[in-house]
Amino acid sequence: MASTARFDVVAIGNAIVDVIARADDALIAAEGLVKGSMRLIDAAEAARLYEAMGPAVEMSGGSAANTLAGMAALGRRCAFIGQVADDQLGGVFTHDLRTLGVAYDTPPLAGGAPTARCLILVTPDGQRTMNTFLGASHLLGREMIDEALIAASDILYLEGYLWDPPLSRAAMRRAIDVARAAGGKVAFTLSDAFIIDRHGEDFRALIAEGLFDILFANEVEICALAEETDFEAAVARIAPQVPLLVVTRSEKGAIALTGGTRTEVKAEPIDAVVDTTGAGDLFAAGFLAGHAEGRPVADCLTMGAVCAREIIAQVGPRAQTDLKAKVAERLA
Repeated sequence: MASTARFDVVAIGNAIVDVIARADDALIAAEGLVKGSMRLIDAAEAARLYEAMGPAVEMSGGSAANTLAGMAALGRRCAFIGQVADDQLGGVFTHDLRTLGVAYDTPPLAGGAPTARCLILVTPDGQRTMNTFLGASHLLGREMIDEALIAASDILYLEGYLWDPPLSRAAMRRAIDVARAAGGKVAFTLSDAFIIDRHGEDFRALIAEGLFDILFANEVEICALAEETDFEAAVARIAPQVPLLVVTRSEKGAIALTGGTRTEVKAEPIDAVVDTTGAGDLFAAGFLAGHAEGRPVADCLTMGAVCAREIIAQVGPRAQTDLKAKVAERLA
């Protein structure tokens, strides 16, 4: 039976504008950064690093928003909850998301912190090193949560990055309660190992409570969450605790475990990796789109792999190719 919900997915996440520039490994080393990681920075550091970066491209980003952009491109009904400021970058973010067909009506923050931005350094191997100034995005309060919107969606998708600020953490916890009370599913993406380092106990407690129906992670994140160094041991520890566990493994493909059944797919072939920014976000987009369509898990994984391939073959986290056509061609 087709869902009667207004939206397939409503997501809560950081509303961020990405500032993307090419960089060599020498700059990464000079700045004392860990290549491929994400760190939080303050306004002063954001200004200083921006001056050190080369020519940049600005485009709307944010992990959960990227996932919704991909889902919308695949024809799914999506809505976003996230905080921007009433400034130029906030206007850019809002315009971009709505233009893609994602419902977005969270009122902008008037006064105070500016719209968040992520300064992304992309090295020749395609790795992205992210430096995030959260700005207005981490001021998403509980009063900004549209409970009717959440109740009208099949899946609530939560971005682990937004668990860090106390205000948004409380807002997301309330959103979980609303979704579950309405009979919806809750999907959670772990986002980054550093978030698990800070909030792993919270995440493990939420999992133990049975509050997540779908959990997304990559190899590093699942090991951090399980407090295991071995990938298979980590998967074995977490999989029985969630109805559906999805783990991406870069060039080794991806796996999903549900009801004791494990499904694996290989990574989609690609000529060259240009920029890994948004790879996990678009994988989740493809997987959730397939899930919304009621497809088998193998098809959902394949859809995720196709979307991830398309995004790492370009600069930036918003697809510049026809994802729907690419998926249809692959599944034909």
